[in-house]
Amino acid sequence: MKLFVTRHGQTEWNSENRVCGITNINLTDTGIEQAKELSTKLADYKIDIIISSPLKRAKETAEIISDAIGKIVIIDRRLFEQNYGVYEGVSRNAEDFRAAKKHFSSKLSGGESLFQVAHRVYSLIEEIKEKYPNENVLFVTHGSVCRVIHSYFTDLSNEEYFEYYTGNCELKEYSL
Repeated sequence: MKLFVTRHGQTEWNSENRVCGITNINLTDTGIEQAKELSTKLADYKIDIIISSPLKRAKETAEIISDAIGKIVIIDRRLFEQNYGVYEGVSRNAEDFRAAKKHFSSKLSGGESLFQVAHRVYSLIEEIKEKYPNENVLFVTHGSVCRVIHSYFTDLSNEEYFEYYTGNCELKEYSL
């Protein structure tokens, strides 16, 4: 079984380097094109199941892929982006945001801690291992969730974790 993971296509806030979090933002024209390019690439892979975050930007990316490869999209809230609380919409380079993000147990002033995100995402990975042992699954999700998924498969220092990044519609592959 293979797990393929991609981050949604570009949004306006991505292009402005702002924290999207749980804010429901549409794809830009560039994001739509990124999703189309990824769907062309995925035609060469044997994807059996697509599971997507319910947020518009991920769901739209998943639907573009679904249309191209002929697989239905299953929505799972565990792939929802991290709730960044008061940091929704701020610059990703803001000193206070970058400092707060390094405190994995912090709920980010009304948001969600990294530990909470890891709990829900790790449980989804464990579930798909049992439910789809002989199938290839594609997750369409968000940057912080991609980081958590990567940490499931790779031992990382806190600094390596903090610096790990997945670009819009970048594809990662993991073996289960």
